[in-house]
Parts: sequence; structure tokens; C-alpha cells
Amino acid sequence: MRATLARIDAVVVQAVIAASLSFAHLHDIASAAGQHGWKAWAYPVSVDLLLVAAWRRLRSGSPKTAGWCWFLIALTASLGANIATAGLLDQAAVPAWLRILIAGWPAVAFLGGTLLAHTTPKLAGDVAAPEVEPDQPPMTPEPPPAIPPGPAVPVALVEHARKLAADHLTRTGAAIDTPTLRARLGVSAPLAEAIAAQL
Repeated sequence: MRATLARIDAVVVQAVIAASLSFAHLHDIASAAGQHGWKAWAYPVSVDLLLVAAWRRLRSGSPKTAGWCWFLIALTASLGANIATAGLLDQAAVPAWLRILIAGWPAVAFLGGTLLAHTTPKLAGDVAAPEVEPDQPPMTPEPPPAIPPGPAVPVALVEHARKLAADHLTRTGAAIDTPTLRARLGVSAPLAEAIAAQL
């Protein structure tokens, strides 16, 4: 356990030292490029926050293209400042191109941070829902109304009912109605309706 804690402590101390040095280098470059006071201190915060946001995107979702893009941009800004302060840059005479890069950094960092924060990464297995036009709501077809099955009618009974119907028409001059057919056949109402439907 002590060995683990010692390793963790060493990592934390190393991270604090590295972050402090990088922070100071970014501050020095921003200050040399004409950004004084609180502005010079805001640059290292901006670069480090963009690095953290890009790293979180790389760890949390896919696709990782946006995460890698903004991670490399922030890493280039941090690494460039660290190298520039190694004596390669005369901080008393900062070139115009570097002043332009430093002055334009806030807009770049704001764009990157906004895109990383407000675009939802698509996770593996996500299926996009089909888009529905507002004026065309999805139509669900209604099933046809269920027709209850009628009772089975024997052919002989239908033939007998036809004879009764013909006799009724001859005697009365009118077609036989279902209640009369039912009474003459002595069957149930559903069966009489089924027979009448076949006449």
C-alpha cells in the first residue's frame, strides 16, 4: 500500500510541476506578444481547458475525430509556447505572425470548446430515429373490422329455406323477412340471419 501511495504521490508531484512550468511558459509568451495583466494569465487557462475538454471527448465517445482535432490544436499551442521559451524566441522582439496567433487564440479556443461541449458524441450501437416531417405524421393502418364468424349452415337447410321463401313470395307477393323465416324454420336468430344472407 505504501508503494502504491508513493507512486501516486510521485505522479501528482510530477503533474503539478509540469503543469506549472507549461502554465508559466504560456503566460510568458502571451505577455511577450502584448497581452498584459489578467489577459496573459488567461491564455494558459484557455489552452489547458481545451486540452482537458478534448481529452474527455476522446475518452467518452465516438467518433473521435473532433476530439483528436482539438486535442492536437491545444497540444501544439502548449508545446509551441514551451519550445519558444527555450531561447529560440527573442521575447523582446516577438514576430508579427506570433502576435497574430496569440491574438486569435481566444476565438479558436472558444470555437473548439463550444463544439466539444455542445455536440453529443454518437455512441456505438446508437440507431438514429427516422425523421418525420411535421406535416406528415406517421400513419398507423387500422386493422379491418373483425367479422364474427356466423354459424355453419347445412346446404339442405338452405335449400329448404329457399322453398319456403318462394312459397311466401307466391302467397304474399313480398320477399320473406328474417323473423318470418326464423319462425317457419324453427331455428335461432343467428342461424336465421345466416340463412337469409344466403338466399
